[in-house]
Amino acid sequence: MKTEKSQSKNTNKTKNYSALTRQCITGYSIIGIDEAGRGPLAGPVSVGGVLAPQNMNTKILKGIKDSKKLSEKKREEWFEKIKDNFKYSVVMVSPQDVDRIGISKSIQFAVNKVLDKLSMGKNKELVLLDGFLKAPEHFNNQKSFIKGDEKIPLISAASIMAKVLRDREMRRLHEVYPKYGLDRHKGYGTKAHFEAIEKYGILEIHRRSYLKKRFPELT
Repeated sequence: MKTEKSQSKNTNKTKNYSALTRQCITGYSIIGIDEAGRGPLAGPVSVGGVLAPQNMNTKILKGIKDSKKLSEKKREEWFEKIKDNFKYSVVMVSPQDVDRIGISKSIQFAVNKVLDKLSMGKNKELVLLDGFLKAPEHFNNQKSFIKGDEKIPLISAASIMAKVLRDREMRRLHEVYPKYGLDRHKGYGTKAHFEAIEKYGILEIHRRSYLKKRFPELT
């Protein structure tokens, strides 16, 4: 039974991939959208978008995976390949804005900005989004996929662009705040990160709204 289930998943991925290729050929450009950094205690949230123009052969993405399932080296390799072959956009929203308007509105703001940069208007694009992400309503041709970053190559590409640039930003912030280990945990709530906060204090790059339960004095 497990073998049959695995074969079914692979068949579905192939069908999705083939469908996207046909869409490129038959009149639509395609934009894949995904986010990175929804959960960390520190640093920005990042949304990436990758555009495959009409008539483009998207088989260049064959073998791509969700960014979370790739090593850092592989992500960087895919980043360069995507950058050299596709138009892309990544928008980051600061931790201060995450605290001010909340994570969901921050991500939606970034999705809108990415589409502003990539869209050619007149509903010429098919927008494919990961999870529960949505494009603005005027994008008539859009579809969200649960675990889309595992199923749809162009969403996987968007996840890689969002994550690689966010990780680079966290490594840059590590140079500014070297005691917090941001280059290792990228702002996530690891034991080492909490210990650093308790020892050295809360920084301006922390999402204070994420820390209120652990640090009641922030309320």
